[in-house]
Amino acid sequence: MTDKLIEIKDLYVEYVTQKGAFGKNQIIHAVNGVSLDVYKGEILAVAGESGCGKSTLAKAILKLETSKAGTISFNGLDVFKMNKKQLKEYRNSAQMIFQNPYSSLNPKMKIFETLKEPLDINTSLSEIEKFEIIKDKADKTGIDLNSLKLYPHEFSGGQRQRIAIARALVLNPEFIVADEPVSALDVSIQAQILNLLKALKKDFNLTFMLITHDISVIKYLADRVAIMYLGEIVEIGSKSQIFVNPKHPYTKALLNAAPNIDGMKSERTLLKGDLPSPSNLPSGCKFHTRCPHCMDVCKKAAPNDIVINDGHKVKCFLYLNKAENCSVND
Repeated sequence: MTDKLIEIKDLYVEYVTQKGAFGKNQIIHAVNGVSLDVYKGEILAVAGESGCGKSTLAKAILKLETSKAGTISFNGLDVFKMNKKQLKEYRNSAQMIFQNPYSSLNPKMKIFETLKEPLDINTSLSEIEKFEIIKDKADKTGIDLNSLKLYPHEFSGGQRQRIAIARALVLNPEFIVADEPVSALDVSIQAQILNLLKALKKDFNLTFMLITHDISVIKYLADRVAIMYLGEIVEIGSKSQIFVNPKHPYTKALLNAAPNIDGMKSERTLLKGDLPSPSNLPSGCKFHTRCPHCMDVCKKAAPNDIVINDGHKVKCFLYLNKAENCSVND
């Protein structure tokens, strides 16, 4: 996997919210200077606690959220500078599978209409050609053709997620964001959907960004893993690098939250306190308020990426050799 499909550099996403009827506006720092590459044909998992910014990052990539600063390129083209035609092609090439399949499907539309709608909007295909595409994607995702005349409420959660996956596939995308694709499903159904995603990746040569907090899902599906904390990527590496040799204290704590993970070290790292508010970010290293290894420098400066070995990077002063490799917060 050497060809880059997506390149993200210094991406920032902020929200402005109002506190109370007469309160002052607050700035929510959701994504803070993320730089990240996604390689063709891989499944890149982005993991972290709820509120860490992983879903916002994914939506920003798909232009479902407005970015304050930074760049995102797709196949070498700057997403923020695309013309109308290029943007339409990009939206066809990049799709999303949402967490809750029921809320992501229109309850007033039959399944056939739901699958046909993207083709109606984005293509000039004949009705016969559209039907053949829908038939093929329904077959690949395990949807009975006879059920296409039904409404979403007539299906189980697992079946609805299959429909949502089929809808994401009808435009033959190259890149798919899967945002917690099994967290809303019964445990007995989760394995079926995970196996389906794995098979579809191979059949359609897809690239996935997997947004999840479930360590077992990451272990089963991912090729690489990016650990996110308060809008930053604090560690990234291959699945084996992250699971066998985690470096950041936050990564270790996340892995410790999942019992019986093969290859995990016996070392225990416990988190102190709750995730700080993204409207009031800590100074220095953003993790220092909860880190069991916090040093004075952690409260004053933010470490840059430190290369552990090939493809494995971490933001942590525990692995810093030279003071000039950090940036001091004003």
